[in-house]
Amino acid sequence: MLAIYDILKLLLDVAFFIMIVHIIMSWLLNFGVLNYGQPTVRGIWDGLNRLLEPIYTPVRRILPDTRPLDLAPLAVFICIIVLRDILLPTLFGLR
Repeated sequence: MLAIYDILKLLLDVAFFIMIVHIIMSWLLNFGVLNYGQPTVRGIWDGLNRLLEPIYTPVRRILPDTRPLDLAPLAVFICIIVLRDILLPTLFGLR
């Protein structure tokens, strides 16, 4: 049972850090620190978007439309933290 907990926690940790990289990279692109025209930056950005868009799209349908500000990453980020730090330990009796 503890092995299942460890695997689920690892998956949520990986998702957490992928989202951190995506959020920081979006800031760097928006403030002009990174250039989307560079092939490496474009490849990383497109790869991160391909990974995260299937998660963000259903959340965007639920959340209200706040056109200039995308709240889907924040909502998913909070859900991952709640799952990883509160629900998962409680379900496996580690709290």
